[in-house]
Amino acid sequence: MSDTQPTPSQEPPISTNPSERGNANLIYILYLVAFIVGVTSIVGVVMAYMAKGEAPDWLKSHYNNQINIFWKGLLYGLISCLLMVVLIGFVLIIVVLVWYIVRIVKGMQALSKGEPIDNPGSWAF
Repeated sequence: MSDTQPTPSQEPPISTNPSERGNANLIYILYLVAFIVGVTSIVGVVMAYMAKGEAPDWLKSHYNNQINIFWKGLLYGLISCLLMVVLIGFVLIIVVLVWYIVRIVKGMQALSKGEPIDNPGSWAF
């Protein structure tokens, strides 16, 4: 019989500094609050740009995700508003809102587990 030691599973890189996670989580919350107070998403994207430079790689993926959510959500929203003239924009704005919420919730779930975002530059969900 051989004594094989089980190899420890790869644990996600959990931050030792709670303020790092808290800042990224606050940005996700600001994005959700933007449904009521639209300015909070602008505050959130500025915070993401400021914190991105000094963050560890796994957390940097969250900041990149947040920046992408802001700019792509703005683009999708503008296109939807323009297409409201031909009525398809009303359906597209609902799709944009669902996309926005799903991306934020997925980001918050990954952040709470200490995992990076798989593909922060994705245009889809």
